[in-house]
Amino acid sequence: MTLATQLIDLQNNLKQKIPAEKFAIMLEETEKLIDTGITEQVPKVGSQVANFELKNQNGQARTLDELLQQHNKLVVTFYRGGWCPYCNLELRAYQQSLSAINEAGAGLVAITPELPDNSLDTAEKNQLEFEVLTDQNASYAKELGIVFSLPESLRPIYSDLGIDIEKHNGQGQFDLPLAATFIIGQNRQVLATYVDADYTKRKEPSEVINDLKTLSE
Repeated sequence: MTLATQLIDLQNNLKQKIPAEKFAIMLEETEKLIDTGITEQVPKVGSQVANFELKNQNGQARTLDELLQQHNKLVVTFYRGGWCPYCNLELRAYQQSLSAINEAGAGLVAITPELPDNSLDTAEKNQLEFEVLTDQNASYAKELGIVFSLPESLRPIYSDLGIDIEKHNGQGQFDLPLAATFIIGQNRQVLATYVDADYTKRKEPSEVINDLKTLSE
């Protein structure tokens, strides 16, 4: 089953569980975010992104330059948090595709604004064999222009659903990354990009693998 199919099934399932008026607000806020044109400001193919130094789920500092020394190319995917069921589906799908990504000549890391203990929980829960890097306050994601603040109207809805964003990200931290996946090459050059303001849509791992193969031709 493709990731897209799993995401649609999840959306339909949640629609049955979440009160209609709350679900409508969630959809409305997504449309508002799309209408801002936020995805137009993200790094374009051919541009160079900044280096980062972020800690992985084991507390080890990692830099983009260091990771690119280990891999010719790097797939970098951003996720909102382990509290997000869409993100968990995406992470598991990438885990299932990890060997194929490696065989296509690339490494894989996920970046999240979750605090380190929570990113470790997410990695363990999803049995991830790739590194999960903590981007506190979504600072690096902000440099890439892929951050939005969770709207005030959604915060009580998320709370009612048992989602405590501040517990995951830190006190007063409601900044979240868009659904974004980049393929980064040597010299930190952007080779491929996928960004969507609709968090229910994600880059299919098989498409990433095809992109990697095309880039190697």
